[in-house]
Amino acid sequence: MAQPAWMITLNVQQPAWIITLLVSSLVFIVFWFILKNSKDREEDYDGIKKKGFKIRNVYFVILFSVLLGATFYTITDLPYDRPPEFVNATEVEVEALQFGWDFSQEEFEVGEKYAFHVTSQDVNHGIGFYDEDMMLLTQTQAMPDYTNTVYVEFEEPGTYQILCLEYCGAAHHLMIHEIEVK
Repeated sequence: MAQPAWMITLNVQQPAWIITLLVSSLVFIVFWFILKNSKDREEDYDGIKKKGFKIRNVYFVILFSVLLGATFYTITDLPYDRPPEFVNATEVEVEALQFGWDFSQEEFEVGEKYAFHVTSQDVNHGIGFYDEDMMLLTQTQAMPDYTNTVYVEFEEPGTYQILCLEYCGAAHHLMIHEIEVK
């Protein structure tokens, strides 16, 4: 008869806990020994310590300045979620459900910018936009109680396929939707 999973976990946790305590104790003893024996010659290293502290302080100021500059430079691009060229994009609501898609709009125009707000009614889905040559244009996740936004500008007219990119159940392979771009 096989052991229950919680019993196997208990069998592994006890030795892991003991080994952790032993190794931690060993590390503590080694550090204590080194610390105890190094205090005797502390005055020999005063010059080296002063030089090290000076180098450390200069390094800190340089590092802090570089990181502060990088933070300021990158934070000016916030919010990251909407590219500037999609500020006035047409908004389209997309809801995934086993095993189909519900679009608030079915026909789209070449050159117009769209913001697809994607969510799910039931389980996680992946939404992929494919052109007529089955080349993936863009994709995002469709998740329950969460909305992801993907921005698309269709460059050519035609029939585009929307496919689920994450296994969502027995009929996942049937989760195909088509939209028209004129």
